[in-house]
Amino acid sequence: MKSLHGKVALVAGATRGAGRGIAIELGAAGATVYVTGRTTRTQRSEYNRPETIEETAELVNRAGGNGIAVQVDHLDPDQVRELVSRIEQEQGRLDILINDIWGSEYLMQWNVPVWEHSLEGGLRMLRLAVETHIITSHFALPLLIRSGNGLVVEMTDGTEEYNRQNYRLSLFYDLAKTSAICMARSLAHELAPHQCTAVAVTPGWMRSEIMLEHYGVKEENWRDAASKEPHFLISETPRFVGRAIAALAVDPQVSRWNGQSLSSGQLAKEYGFHDLDGSRPDCWRYIVEVQDAGKPADVTGYR
Repeated sequence: MKSLHGKVALVAGATRGAGRGIAIELGAAGATVYVTGRTTRTQRSEYNRPETIEETAELVNRAGGNGIAVQVDHLDPDQVRELVSRIEQEQGRLDILINDIWGSEYLMQWNVPVWEHSLEGGLRMLRLAVETHIITSHFALPLLIRSGNGLVVEMTDGTEEYNRQNYRLSLFYDLAKTSAICMARSLAHELAPHQCTAVAVTPGWMRSEIMLEHYGVKEENWRDAASKEPHFLISETPRFVGRAIAALAVDPQVSRWNGQSLSSGQLAKEYGFHDLDGSRPDCWRYIVEVQDAGKPADVTGYR
C-alpha cells in the first residue's frame, strides 16, 4: 500500500469499533491520526465501557503512525471548533476526515415501531448519529479543502441499495444509517469543485468489542459464537473496514467513487486487501444471497 506519511487524518468517534480499526490502519500507512471520543482513562461516557481514546492512539503508534487522542463531544460546536483549530495549529493541514460518531447501541430498541419506541432515546440517537457528523463537517471541511485532494468518509451500516430495500430495525435506526449515505452524497456535490471526495462506507457484520461481548467470545475464539448464530461466520474485524478506508486514502483516483455508497467487501475486491486472518469476507452479498434468503449458514465463496 502506498504511504500516507505526511498526511493528517481525523477519525471522529475512534474510541472503539470501526473508528478504532480505521485509525489503526491509517496509522499503519504512516498517517498522523487524531482520534476523538468522549471516554478517556479518567472519564467515561454514558456507555460506561472500558475502551478509551488513549488506547486507540497507542495502537495507532504501535502500527507505525502518530496517534493523538483528544477528548471531544462532537455535539458541542465549541469543542469541535477547538479541535480543528488545534489540528490547524499543530499540523497546518487535514487530508482525511472520518465521520464515525455513533454512540447509540444502548439506545436501540429492535423492531419496535415509532409509537412504542422511546422518543427520548430515538431522538438522542439521531443527534449522536447525524447532528455530530454535520457539526464536525462544518468546522473541519474548510481546513480539508485548503489541503487539497481531501477525503471524507461517512461511516454507516448497510449499503444504499440494501437499506433502500430493507427496513433497518426501527424508524430511528433506519433514518440514522440512511442519513449518513445522504450526507455523503450531498458532501460529494459540495466538495467536487474543490477536488475533494466524499463517500459512505459500511463494514459488514463487524466483530466490535460490544459484538464479541454480546456473544460471549473474544477475537481469539470468535468462531465459537456460531453455535448461537451460525451466520456470524461471515463476520469481520474492525481492521477490515480500516483497510478499506486506507486503500481509498492512498488511491490517486479516489474521486471516481465520489458520492457513492461502498462496502468493505466491495473495496477488498477492488483493492486486493484481506482481513487479519487472510480472508476476504463479502458480507452484504452473503446477507442477501444466504441469510435473507433463508438458506443454511455457509460462507463458502463469500470469504
